[in-house]
Amino acid sequence: MTLTDLPYSELVDYRAEIAPPADFDAFWEETLAQARARDAEPELTLVRDTFLTTVDVFDVRFPGWNGEPVAAWLVLPVGADEPLPVIVKFLGYSGGRGLPTEHLLPPSAGYAHLVVDSRGQGHTTPDHGEGSGTQWVEGFMTRGIEDPHHHYYRRLMTDCVRAVDAVERLPQIDPSRIILAGSSQGGGLTLAVAGLAPDKIAAALPDVPFLCHYRRGTDISSEGPYLEIVKYLRSHSRQMVERTFATLNYFDGVHFASRAGAPALFSVGIMDPICPPSTVYTAYHHYAGPREMTVWEFGDHGGGYSSAHVVQLSWLYKQGLAPAPR
Repeated sequence: MTLTDLPYSELVDYRAEIAPPADFDAFWEETLAQARARDAEPELTLVRDTFLTTVDVFDVRFPGWNGEPVAAWLVLPVGADEPLPVIVKFLGYSGGRGLPTEHLLPPSAGYAHLVVDSRGQGHTTPDHGEGSGTQWVEGFMTRGIEDPHHHYYRRLMTDCVRAVDAVERLPQIDPSRIILAGSSQGGGLTLAVAGLAPDKIAAALPDVPFLCHYRRGTDISSEGPYLEIVKYLRSHSRQMVERTFATLNYFDGVHFASRAGAPALFSVGIMDPICPPSTVYTAYHHYAGPREMTVWEFGDHGGGYSSAHVVQLSWLYKQGLAPAPR
């Protein structure tokens, strides 16, 4: 693995200026208002056959896009007697919520942990949204690409905002200490929710975030989902280029970052071939709240791998968001 983008000395100050659509805020206000009009109480079912003795696991359903049920795991440390800070985790591309045994680190550190399924990508939350069948290449990037109202990420990002709406109503949760976290696609979704629900968020952990500066990501990435856009545009007329990026501009993490206010700890892998580091730095420099960057100089798309967890937990402690000592 070698450098996949600009040298680090040039990346530090890299800041592309990308204008949002004129109706960006109105688009998202309407989208979230429609989703919240189909409100319902989240449903919890205790899972008894996990063989785990230090955590309680709940299977959760909450209303997402169009009121459709979205699956999540709520994992709580056993014996907590006070409301807990909660880490709401959004997942990487093409991954579902998996098994509860995959999500034990935050509750081991004393946090409540809500793991949100990604519609259509996992096995528990199907994607039935309008435009879900419009797909020119394998994957999710071009679903409904002709119109932002039909695009896949309108539905998924709405689900993620509704996850925060739901977590405020779950047991043993301190709604003043909601922390967003995710890597790659999950990092991009973290930025989306931080920008769309800024008053609800205490901190954000966008780890090697995807879905930022789509045009540059499509131009220079050598691996990963941005290549789905390349394949789509390769087989369509030149007139579709402007239309495609006009749609994607409604879902760019750069615009969400500029509307966020919670403290954020970003990370970047300088040798990342999937989410080029210049796209991460663009979102970072547009982030409106307090921000820090963890740089993995020789990191690929895995960033700091397991070392990243230690850095994130330490940072949350410094933000005053660690659970009470037991």
